[in-house]
Amino acid sequence: MYTTIQKWGNSQAVRLPKAILKMAKLNENDKVEIQVKDGNVVIIPVKKHKTLEERIAEYKGDYKCSEWDTGKPQGKEVF
Repeated sequence: MYTTIQKWGNSQAVRLPKAILKMAKLNENDKVEIQVKDGNVVIIPVKKHKTLEERIAEYKGDYKCSEWDTGKPQGKEVF
């Protein structure tokens, strides 16, 4: 697939076709890092932070919540 470098304000820009974004699993407003390796421009997706809901949905373990003993009071703790 070919495209053209075009002027965008005081910079130059390349439009990424929808098909390329889909193959790279990128979406509008995703953060990316741009590097030059061996004379080639490389666009690298920046890893997204997952929400708590996303992390919980992926969890497959068997952990069960429980209370634990933290020992006797050492100062003026209120119970």
